[in-house]
Amino acid sequence: MKKLLEVTGFLLTVFGVFGVIRELTGGWFRFMGVTRFLTENVWFLEHRALFANIVIAALGLALMVMSDRVKS
Repeated sequence: MKKLLEVTGFLLTVFGVFGVIRELTGGWFRFMGVTRFLTENVWFLEHRALFANIVIAALGLALMVMSDRVKS
């Protein structure tokens, strides 16, 4: 369980950071836009892609911190 939380948290953090970089550069890095599918297809996230990616990265960090507190 601990390893699953760590991997999921790491992937969310990486995808969130890549999404922030993609939004700040105007979409230059298309391969980094994994979260683009979420921000383009969910109606209340359409014009808030930068904020959504920051939240995804923060959620990933929180998940990694939480995984340290889980006993294996």
